[in-house]
Amino acid sequence: MKTPDTLRAVLARIDGRGYKAYEDIRGEYDFGSYRLTVDYVQPDPFAPPSQIIARLSQAEAGFPPGLFSNAVRRTALEDFLARRFHELSGRSRPGSRGTGRSGLISIDGPPQEVIRRTAVLVGEAAVEARFVVGLPARGRTVLGRQAAAIFFDEIPYLVEKALVWRHLDAAAAARHVDAVEDAAFIRDGLRERRLVAFVADGAILPRASGVDDRPLAGRDVVAFRSPDALRVEFRTPHRGAVTGMGVPEGVTLVVGGGYHGKSTLLNAVEKGVYDHLPGDGRELVVTDPLAVKIRAEDGRFVEKVDISPFITNLPFGRDTRSFSTADASGSTSQAANIMEALEAGARLLLIDEDTSATNFMIRDARMQRLVSKDREPITPFIDKVRQLHRDLGVSTILVMGGAGDYFEVADTVIMMDEYLPKDVTAEARRIAAEGGTGRAFEGGERFGAVRPRRPLPESLDASRGRREASVAAKGLHAIAFGRSTIDLSFVEQLVDISQTRAVGDIILHAARRCLDGSRTLAEALALVERDLREKGMDILSPYRRGDYAMPRMLEVAAAINRLRTLRCA
Repeated sequence: MKTPDTLRAVLARIDGRGYKAYEDIRGEYDFGSYRLTVDYVQPDPFAPPSQIIARLSQAEAGFPPGLFSNAVRRTALEDFLARRFHELSGRSRPGSRGTGRSGLISIDGPPQEVIRRTAVLVGEAAVEARFVVGLPARGRTVLGRQAAAIFFDEIPYLVEKALVWRHLDAAAAARHVDAVEDAAFIRDGLRERRLVAFVADGAILPRASGVDDRPLAGRDVVAFRSPDALRVEFRTPHRGAVTGMGVPEGVTLVVGGGYHGKSTLLNAVEKGVYDHLPGDGRELVVTDPLAVKIRAEDGRFVEKVDISPFITNLPFGRDTRSFSTADASGSTSQAANIMEALEAGARLLLIDEDTSATNFMIRDARMQRLVSKDREPITPFIDKVRQLHRDLGVSTILVMGGAGDYFEVADTVIMMDEYLPKDVTAEARRIAAEGGTGRAFEGGERFGAVRPRRPLPESLDASRGRREASVAAKGLHAIAFGRSTIDLSFVEQLVDISQTRAVGDIILHAARRCLDGSRTLAEALALVERDLREKGMDILSPYRRGDYAMPRMLEVAAAINRLRTLRCA
């Protein structure tokens, strides 16, 4: 192992030389209280910055074992430390020491959600931070003295203030970890209570804006308050008794006038598959971890999906038991999205009529009289939603403002009125009983089969001709995968580009290690999930990366299904 004096000497020697001379600093250095590894060196000042790792023994870091005594608390502590490092490193100014990213010091910055990631890792023996540094240059000339200031002044300060327990706010760390554990406790208790979601009294659901996921502030913000009929209580490990609205299994309808909070509630529930940091307002909004937001998606690619529970008898005899298209309609895309989610293991569907295909959701009595069933390929969702729960145990939360026909199939009806929920189930049932819709049921006796597919590994090829595999996240909702681009614009439960980055590399891992042409997609994803649980996300890259965040396998499946080269046996 090298000494800091060696690093200082190398930086002095290469000062003023061409940028590629920075390659000489690669290696591991013993700084006494911690070890510093220069794992990857950027080829020029405009390239992605260099990868640096700082590793402290627990004897030096001094974290109380109780803060990381289980997987949930460990993830929460890692998240707290990453946020602290990010806050402190944000004071550096990219470009202030030269060209391009010169002078940048940055760690993967978490969003409002608390997700397992690779930026900071806490173990029994050590604490490790993985961050990036923009090595200073003027043009493409090494600025060795400025680089020395980063390695010998700024990084030691960040390591000391962000990764050593005695320099941290102990009360804030405990609040952060305890809040996450309380949310996880409630989520783990949902199924036992036959609930699919919980929204705590006092939660703040509205967000600051469409591009700012922090809580809305101001006098007009309405704190959530559960209707008495749906209020339940959880005895959490740290907060004690917590009350709020429990959403039961089955079919739940969310109704109300425009701008009264229907979609705001659904958006909070869809993000409730993740934990949130204290102060977010949604710390105790928790949802079944296998919940999937479903919507129409005109133009999407579909490969051999059995959509026959919803669509049959297409013109020209097209087979809907193995339906493929490069340009799905609104209704066929929504049907495919549901069937793919079921194939991947979804237990709860979240649907908003505003983003659904009308002809997929409802066919009223007048339309049934005009267009007979033998001329209509689509069986509307209204006639299948109860079978989903009865036959498959899959619940649905549905935002609906314009079709009261759904009163007849709902187990629970919640009306949002000025951002507060009311239980109007009894009234909705009375209205449904007083005057029938007049429509005929078209759903048949059973929901139908969910047929597993077997992806061919060669169809998940990320190579670009003779070049090696090329996979890269292009923002939150796109992945460049070889010659293809995976469009994730309508996969709404991705919250962090670091998740998207991991999704791309997970697909590559699955193609190389888990898919063999005989395994189903669900079987392959189960193997991937086991690998990630047992070995960590480092299996996804040839070097240690600090910019992965753990996605759900549901989003991995969604990405595979949108890869236009996908072929299934």
